[in-house]
Amino acid sequence: MYDVVLKLHSYWAYLVLLVLIIAVVNALIKVFGDKEYEAKDFRIALFTLIVSHIQLLIGLVLYFVSDRFQLWSELGGGVMKDSLLRLYLVEHPLVNIIAVALITIGYSKHKKKLTSKTKLKPIAVFYSIALVLLLSRIPWSIWLA
Repeated sequence: MYDVVLKLHSYWAYLVLLVLIIAVVNALIKVFGDKEYEAKDFRIALFTLIVSHIQLLIGLVLYFVSDRFQLWSELGGGVMKDSLLRLYLVEHPLVNIIAVALITIGYSKHKKKLTSKTKLKPIAVFYSIALVLLLSRIPWSIWLA
């Protein structure tokens, strides 16, 4: 089961990054280009929200079925001394949960706005920060291998 969930989490991450990059670029172009908010923008923001939440759920399942999770009981605070274990057990999950929360906040804030420019700003800001956070905690050494 672990291998299936790991592969799903890894491949789904490509989709999350692709959709998030599209959402960020779309929102930034429209904010700085002073363009109108359209139904397409809503769909992009919503799809980004959905795929990121699915990735979060897959990641949570992976976290708890992983052999690394058992290291918390074996090593306790020793997990923080090993940079690789700290990345997988603390930094990656925590930062990515924060990123998904920012996507959710940006989506929620944009729905409450009435004008086009004010609708696109929360998406541009919150989704951009989430993208930077996600990119900062991807284990690049094994992800692209």
